[in-house]
Amino acid sequence: MKTDTNSENLYSALEPIFHEPNRLAIVSALGGAPDGLTFNELKSQFNLTDGNLSRHLKALEEARAIVIEKAFVGTRPRTTVLLSDEGRESFISYLQALEEVLHKANRVFAPEVRRNTPAVSYDDAFIAKPSQA
Repeated sequence: MKTDTNSENLYSALEPIFHEPNRLAIVSALGGAPDGLTFNELKSQFNLTDGNLSRHLKALEEARAIVIEKAFVGTRPRTTVLLSDEGRESFISYLQALEEVLHKANRVFAPEVRRNTPAVSYDDAFIAKPSQA
């Protein structure tokens, strides 16, 4: 899962394992959960079916991006999903490549190039503004 953010290979550095929207969401959530998240937490957070979540987790596990731990809490089984060290490093590389792609796209569609389109920065687009009532 090694990524190359060399500008010639910019798009090839966008790891398909992370680029799928549900897997992007899963790995992002796991990045903020040092103790991992349970299967049921992921399932409810992303409104996925058991089968769909299992398929995404299997793909991430095969890519060594996550670790799946199975244990019993009392008599009930619990599956916990954690981001692996390799997965964290690969995801950071993926995010860096994605950021470069977005910056490149922003330069192409810079305000001086756009016609009849207001300029919007990434900050304006992604940072919630207080309601102006």
